[in-house]
Amino acid sequence: MKSDTPPFLSAIGNEETAQLPAARFPGEIVVVDDVRAIRAACAELAAEPVIGFDTETRPSFRPGVHNRVALLQLSTPRRCFLFRLCAVPLAREILRILENKRILKIGAAVSGDLAALHELRHFHEGGFVDLQSIVGEWGIEEKSLRKMSAIVLGCRVSKAQRLSNWEAAKLTEQQQMYAATDAWSCIRIYERLQRVPKPKKAIIHDKSQSLSAKR
Repeated sequence: MKSDTPPFLSAIGNEETAQLPAARFPGEIVVVDDVRAIRAACAELAAEPVIGFDTETRPSFRPGVHNRVALLQLSTPRRCFLFRLCAVPLAREILRILENKRILKIGAAVSGDLAALHELRHFHEGGFVDLQSIVGEWGIEEKSLRKMSAIVLGCRVSKAQRLSNWEAAKLTEQQQMYAATDAWSCIRIYERLQRVPKPKKAIIHDKSQSLSAKR
């Protein structure tokens, strides 16, 4: 079903975004830094039809230095699993989730995350939905998760921890909340979009063709 009125703003400014309430994942955060915990985590994720997806990499401040992905976030509406890929392998159980086409993995700028994961291990991804590729169908021009969250959910996703050390011996509570909120917000945006009718696209008539038809 489509509507004549755009359901969302097409864009939003930084100042307006900063005034919005901060988003915080309300569920349980599970840090997976032991190989023995991978199977149970993936068994729970495999039962979900839609999960949030994101990755984090320790930033490099030196030219030419590239770090490998350190964290994989896979979130349900109730529980977010933080797989510390600097401590555990990208195990076969995890790959089954990433390859399963029946489990939708919702993220933003997914291609970059997948490229980073492919540096660790080759796999055939399936079932991924990139919010950046679909929000335009609702008239949204913004592509960052922060701006998409502001427009669709009316809340602000903090980026304060983005440049922190994701390879630290232990993740801080702030890092865990940041990582979980990012992945969980992707689910919320996607589910909200699915409940809102898409606006009708304007039909542009080609006057030259109309004149030719009349001749």
